[in-house]
Amino acid sequence: MVDDLEMKIVRALNQNSRKSFREIAKEIGSSAPAVINKIKRLEEAGAIKGYIPILDPEYFGYNLMAVVAIRISHGKLIETQEKIAKDPRVFGIYDVTGEWDSIVIARFKGREDLNSFIKSILAQKYVDRTFTNIVLNVVKEEQKLLI
Repeated sequence: MVDDLEMKIVRALNQNSRKSFREIAKEIGSSAPAVINKIKRLEEAGAIKGYIPILDPEYFGYNLMAVVAIRISHGKLIETQEKIAKDPRVFGIYDVTGEWDSIVIARFKGREDLNSFIKSILAQKYVDRTFTNIVLNVVKEEQKLLI
């Protein structure tokens, strides 16, 4: 169970994970050693999985995002998803209910990049079909847990 102090710490980290322990402690009205201990506990428990910069994909040339629905046959869902997950352009793979077995969200440097990705997916042994949607505009994309 997460206590109030841990929630305050996580909120502070969500705003800026580069803050020092001392800055976080001052902001939330606690001591630096208490903050250090709580963060260490959250990391060891797997609640905090790491610290990464939030990057602008377009700055790095990834100006096309697609949502790809995939139908996978012969009970090979996990095996197929694991292969697709190795592609660095993929940033989300989900098991879903409904007509499709899996949804993949990925970023590409252009149409040719997307085209080669789709063809590589279709070339996999257990992939029956794909259905691709190109994202025209991102209205909201939250990169942190809102708590």
